[in-house]
Amino acid sequence: QVQLVESGGGLVQAGGSLRLSCVASGRIFSINVMGWYRQAPGKQRDLVAAFTSGGSTNYADSVKGRFSISRDNAKNTVYLQMNNLKPEDTAVYYCNMALRTRYQGNLYDYWGQGTQVTVSS
Repeated sequence: QVQLVESGGGLVQAGGSLRLSCVASGRIFSINVMGWYRQAPGKQRDLVAAFTSGGSTNYADSVKGRFSISRDNAKNTVYLQMNNLKPEDTAVYYCNMALRTRYQGNLYDYWGQGTQVTVSS
C-alpha cells in the first residue's frame, strides 16, 4: 500500500510564503511523475506544478515566477515553495505521483489527502 502525506498548508497574508511537502511511503519501486494540483471551492482540480517523466517541469501560468517545485528522490518527497501568495491561490492543494510498486509493473496514480492553503487579503 502506498500513501502520500502532505504538510505545510495554513493561513497566510497576501504576499507571504508557504512551503508544502509531500512524502510517499510504502512499496515504491520508482516514481515517474510528481506534482501538485489545487482545487478551490466550486472549481475543478487544476495542475499547479509538476515534474514530468522526463524530468522537466510544468507550471500553471498563474503561478509562474512565484511558485517553485523541487524534489528529493532519496526521500520520495516533493515540495512546493509558494512565494508572493495571492488570495486567488486559496485552495486545497493535492500531491500527485505516478509510480510503480515493482519492477516493470504498471504505473498507478496516487493522491494525497490534501492540505488547505488560505491567503487573506
